Amino acid sequence: MGEKVYKTMKSVGASNIVMGILLIIAGTAAGVVLIAKGAKLLHDKSDLTF
Repeated sequence: MGEKVYKTMKSVGASNIVMGILLIIAGTAAGVVLIAKGAKLLHDKSDLTF
């Protein structure tokens, strides 16, 4: 019975590590995109009219 628990914990731990890595990558990509778009807005600031 104990072996089954350890196998379950192992798979859950592995999936948590994979999910964490994916979230770090997605967060970094979103940050880069937002910084790039903000820089474009600052660059084109003089052309914007309201």
